[in-house]
Amino acid sequence: MEKQKISEKVAQFIAEQFVFDEELSISNDDSLLESGTIDSTGILELVLFLEENFSMSVEDDELVPDNLDSINKIADFVARKNAA
Repeated sequence: MEKQKISEKVAQFIAEQFVFDEELSISNDDSLLESGTIDSTGILELVLFLEENFSMSVEDDELVPDNLDSINKIADFVARKNAA
């Protein structure tokens, strides 16, 4: 799946599950943790979503901000995992 489609799917999931303030707008490069959009429990929900929707497994050592802290980082991570 191309990165753009991954980004769109992830952004839709985040908007539906975590964005309760209609005024809140995040870009694909914004930190999900620093903006308060997702907390540690939310990361677990996000990982479950990724595993179920992209047929992948996220290992404990991959639960780092470089992989999961923005929509673009998540899309890059999923694309790398699917290519491997």
